[in-house]
Amino acid sequence: MIAMIGAAIAPGIAIMSYFYLRDSLEPEPISMVIRSFIFGMLLVIPIMVLQYIMQNEWNWRSGIVAEIIQSAVVEEFFKWMVIFFTVYKHVEFDEPYDGIVYAVAVSLGFATLENLFYLIINGMNIAFWRAFLPVSSHALFAVWMGYYLGRAKFSQNSKQEKTFLWLSVVLPIGLHALYNAIFLSIQNWLVVIVPFMLILWWQGLKKVQRAHEYGSKNLSSRPQ
Repeated sequence: MIAMIGAAIAPGIAIMSYFYLRDSLEPEPISMVIRSFIFGMLLVIPIMVLQYIMQNEWNWRSGIVAEIIQSAVVEEFFKWMVIFFTVYKHVEFDEPYDGIVYAVAVSLGFATLENLFYLIINGMNIAFWRAFLPVSSHALFAVWMGYYLGRAKFSQNSKQEKTFLWLSVVLPIGLHALYNAIFLSIQNWLVVIVPFMLILWWQGLKKVQRAHEYGSKNLSSRPQ
């Protein structure tokens, strides 16, 4: 059981550490990051209950649209809501890259507990694929979410802020939906999902770099 718990939480902790240590300007308080991680874990149960209701009460049990709504839309929207209402207006959110840190923390909290449940049900033989695919994909969807939340937070006018806020929720939902669609509609999904994940990492790291660039500009423009 200890080995299973370790296998479940290790990928999330490793990826979280990577993105946290990339915050070279003004690293976030570790207590805030842990709090966001725990908020993500707390999302698992209500989301599972809502998905159960969708499947059994609303009879959304089959079809690609039902699957995408239950996972991509519900999960990304609830994660976005937690970040927006607990972090977005917080004083510690003081540079664009912070959006990525907190979004990744919430998403990995969710993915880590979800991963533990999957390993308990299905066994350790899927631990590697769970780490490579669902856990890392949740983190990469969060990079897009956090990047645009950071752009919204430090935008120059309300119209620009609203545009970035919309992008911060719509784009992760779209990426998550595409991720799910690959598994649901392509028989030999491995041939497609590997390059898809590599592109996600490539674009995610570009978002990290751009967030740092915007952060440096924001820092240099502050009054001394």
